Amino acid sequence: MIQPRSIPKRVVSLRMLPSAMTVAAICLGLSSVKFALDGRPTEAMAFLAVAAILDALDGRIARMLKATSKMGEEIDSLADAVNFGVAPAFIVYGTLLSQSRIGWIVVLLYAVCIVLRLARFNAMLAEDLPAYTKEFFVGMPAPAGAIGAIGPLAAKMQFGDGWWTSEIAVVIWMVGVSLLVVSTIPMRKIHTFSVPPNMVAPLLALLAIGVTASILYGYLVILVIILAYVIHIPFAVRTERWLAAHPETWDDKPRQRRAIRRASRREIRRTQPHRRSVARLGLRKPGR
Repeated sequence: MIQPRSIPKRVVSLRMLPSAMTVAAICLGLSSVKFALDGRPTEAMAFLAVAAILDALDGRIARMLKATSKMGEEIDSLADAVNFGVAPAFIVYGTLLSQSRIGWIVVLLYAVCIVLRLARFNAMLAEDLPAYTKEFFVGMPAPAGAIGAIGPLAAKMQFGDGWWTSEIAVVIWMVGVSLLVVSTIPMRKIHTFSVPPNMVAPLLALLAIGVTASILYGYLVILVIILAYVIHIPFAVRTERWLAAHPETWDDKPRQRRAIRRASRREIRRTQPHRRSVARLGLRKPGR
């Protein structure tokens, strides 16, 4: 008797998971626009935050599963344009600039700058650049730009109306964020920061405090993140310039670089008094 041939069951591969996360992020980003237009800014910012988290995870999961593909890269770029360009622009316009005569122009400028920044990022992937440049973004990355764009809205939800929600303040803020996005100012990538072993436990405790604070004081946490990111920019510029001037340290680990920089600073401080004394002797007039 001939046994009927069993039909194999179709198994959904895990390799689809990164693309599914990217599509879900797009849906969340567009949903955040709907909530903003419906006058629900809290839900809008929450959906945008979840979309940003999914966007940060999909690429890493794709590399872990070895599921990277050209199509996945294209979907990810489109998701970034929607979630960090279009969605924040509509959120800001719908909640803060809908009555402004130039509000639409300002949010269009922001969205276009995000798209240009993403295009430049994709173009630079094919360029042969020095090794140290991989530790920095060229200009403000799109997720940071999105967080910066909703800063005035977070301030409004935390402190109420004030000068920070006035038309002129929001317009200047959005233009400033847009210029930072398309600028060539170097900004550190988060994963390039090294954590000493003795700081792991304190940082984990600080992370727990941050998660709790984001639940209870979410708007204030957004403002703190924006402030911390702005403060880090001068240090990123100084670090990038130092690395560009010291190619011998490009292959060193962060701890070794810090040791070299500390040693160079100590040497400068040690030689400065001698240089000042030589300068004083050179300026002193000879006695009569």
